[in-house]
Amino acid sequence: MTATPAQSAFWFVSPPHAPRPNRPWQPLSDRNFWERDDRRPGEQPLYAPPPPWADDLHRVARAVFLADKHTHRDTVFDQWTRRIRLSVPVAEPERWQRVRPLLTGLLRTMTADVWELQLRAMEPGAATPLPLSFGPDARAAEVALFSGGLDSLSWAARRAAVPTADTLLLVTFGEPNFEALQREVLQSVYRRRRRPIRRLLLSQTVRRSGDGDGPELERSTRSRGFLYATAAIRAAAAEGAAVAHIPENGYLAINPPLSAARSAACSTRSVHPWTLHQLNRLITGLGGEVRVENPLAGLTKGEVCRAALRDAGLTPRELKNTLSCGTPPPRRPGDADLLHCGVCYPCLVRRAGLLAALGEDGTPYEADPWALDGGHDRAVHWRAVQRWLRRPYTSRDLIADTPLPPGGPDLDEVVRIIDRGRAELRALVRSSTTRARGA
Repeated sequence: MTATPAQSAFWFVSPPHAPRPNRPWQPLSDRNFWERDDRRPGEQPLYAPPPPWADDLHRVARAVFLADKHTHRDTVFDQWTRRIRLSVPVAEPERWQRVRPLLTGLLRTMTADVWELQLRAMEPGAATPLPLSFGPDARAAEVALFSGGLDSLSWAARRAAVPTADTLLLVTFGEPNFEALQREVLQSVYRRRRRPIRRLLLSQTVRRSGDGDGPELERSTRSRGFLYATAAIRAAAAEGAAVAHIPENGYLAINPPLSAARSAACSTRSVHPWTLHQLNRLITGLGGEVRVENPLAGLTKGEVCRAALRDAGLTPRELKNTLSCGTPPPRRPGDADLLHCGVCYPCLVRRAGLLAALGEDGTPYEADPWALDGGHDRAVHWRAVQRWLRRPYTSRDLIADTPLPPGGPDLDEVVRIIDRGRAELRALVRSSTTRARGA
């Protein structure tokens, strides 16, 4: 008989002074985000108040992210699959009842958890009007997520260079330890702007329950992509923009698992075509007209870098100053430029992409995986990449992991993108072998 993981129950309180539930519900609210008042969604100036469905969607995502961070994977039987019960207030509960299966399916795809969602009616007076500070000429025609990474910089710089009166709105989630870097990367976009640009800056940092002295938070962040996407959707809906862009190179959007242990949601799937398909179905079911799209879905990391150099005029130094690392090293005095571990999988893809585009990679890394002892724990991703590259990769491998949505993208084209990404990684392996021989 298969064991059933224990269920955690969370009640999202809105507004914070509303009555709190009795046990077993654990209360969560926007106060669990460690943020300044001007980084709360309700304080961000937009062209118009978001429609209720978009405001609800982002509130649900914030509650999901908080519940995710407050539920430890290592306490369940398989160390991964959790059962999470979550109650969130929404302005239009009737709409949400119709799409609840779509929402739970989307969350299962992204987090590998089992979600039981209660979408209750919002307490009277909880909704507050959004402050408006822009005239009609400042309405954003384009909305995109902007993280400060290579992919988002490449897309934003190219769109900023388009000579038009239409405003580009960039939605950013602040990284507390890397805000100076995010500002510097944003300046690379501003230097090329030939159109108006606005920016929303939101918080993603979660504080522990119990006013900060509760248990440590869960380290995995599989629902973070849902939080990001819904912020862009909410902004696009308020601005009247048709599309919310989520720039991610096509290779990492698919994120093919390097082993069977990394299949499905064990690898990040926040921008996978199937995830975006489910998210768009959810928006349609709620009555929204915004679509979520990945404008870099047809490119590898190296191709994104080349496009940044060719089409936006970005310099190798500006590309180097972006942040790609999945596990940045601790900040130490004298190591202000050391932002990348160099050994995680995102770092390896970054190395391969910059090598393909520039012929070299000037990024300072904490470690080189090929210089580590073969059995070193920090070289686990490097060994997995090398094993994976020795095996063929076919369309059967692709669809066995996570399906592609009906109507596209084309299966053969996606496999070709993966093949080109694998070629970039092989070139990195060859380069490392040459360096080792010359050492």
